[in-house]
Amino acid sequence: MLKIENLHAEIDGKEILKGLSLSVNAGEIHAIMGPNGAGKSTLGYVLGGRPGYDVTEGSVTFGGEDLLEMEADARAAAGLFLGFQYPVEIPGVSNVQFLRESLNSQRRARDEKPLSGAEFLKLARAQADGLGMNMDMMKRPVNVGFSGGEKKRNEMVQMGILDPKLAILDETDSGLDIDALRIVGDGINRIMRRPDKGVILITHYQRLLDYVQPDFVHVLADGRIVRSGGKELAHELEREGYGAVAA
Repeated sequence: MLKIENLHAEIDGKEILKGLSLSVNAGEIHAIMGPNGAGKSTLGYVLGGRPGYDVTEGSVTFGGEDLLEMEADARAAAGLFLGFQYPVEIPGVSNVQFLRESLNSQRRARDEKPLSGAEFLKLARAQADGLGMNMDMMKRPVNVGFSGGEKKRNEMVQMGILDPKLAILDETDSGLDIDALRIVGDGINRIMRRPDKGVILITHYQRLLDYVQPDFVHVLADGRIVRSGGKELAHELEREGYGAVAA
């Protein structure tokens, strides 16, 4: 599904990714852990196509296509979803309006028929119910006045509606209390734990992995993956810290 080979990337002339390689097959969940400044968010931004992040070496293929040659909207239409550590607020634009336009623009790019208003509302209501959000919240401006937990749940609703092939979730557990963490974890499992989908979970802490059991755990340090293992590696990191494990 996703193949990253020897990826080097920089921002403002400073190299952040320094030869990162990773393969994600359909049906797999990969957790990427590491200290601050290791390059975890940079990886997500590069894959998502955020401007200002320049790839200087290496390759990334997604579904057999050259991801780096695709614009950000084309990556989304191809089935890539990037969840942000800090979801943005969009005053004046309702969740329902934003998501219907987002979904239908992707459907048009794939030569699929756009959903009618009634069809979309049925889909949105089902996804919102699964994440404990009511439709009144869906009618509010995107993330405006939402708590940290509500913003992350709202992002999971977005993911459920857009139904991506690959989700890259950047510190989705950030700012969540225990109840919200469980709800978000259940949402990830419900939406993405399927044989035709893949997930990259970027996180500092092991706690999200109690709810979303990864197939692989990778330690990212100084711009490259320095160690990989199973879910037991996350517990080792929790006990011993990044310094000892990544050495």
